[in-house]
Amino acid sequence: MKMDILEVVNIKNKTILLIDDEVNVREIVELCLKDLAGWNVLTVDSPLAGLPSVVGNSLDAIVLDISIGGIDSFKFIDKLRNHPKTQAIPIVLLSARVRWLDSQILRKYQIAGVILKPFDPVKLPAQIAKLLNWDYSIPNSNF
Repeated sequence: MKMDILEVVNIKNKTILLIDDEVNVREIVELCLKDLAGWNVLTVDSPLAGLPSVVGNSLDAIVLDISIGGIDSFKFIDKLRNHPKTQAIPIVLLSARVRWLDSQILRKYQIAGVILKPFDPVKLPAQIAKLLNWDYSIPNSNF
């Protein structure tokens, strides 16, 4: 029986801030990024709660659910882009509601890419790595 080939991310010691208001999604994404990619993952449930994490940590990327209520996520992104310490941190959007985003908006806010929900948790680290231009490889393995 042949199994699907899994992409393996060959990057360790990356620190990702995950911002998602859905507890179940946060837990799944955190486990996948930690267990499959070996990344450090900080989690918060809102952009407002994420602000101290962004400023207080050395982050390699932010994964943000753009559909979170409360503070406007684009205002959060705008604050990041206008702060010298955070302006270069790449952002990947993770959401079921971003189909309306066009390339002009993505460029304006310097978004690295979008991953739509529902997503395949096993492929998520490789998808993020690809959007961020981080090295990853596909092992040749048949089961």
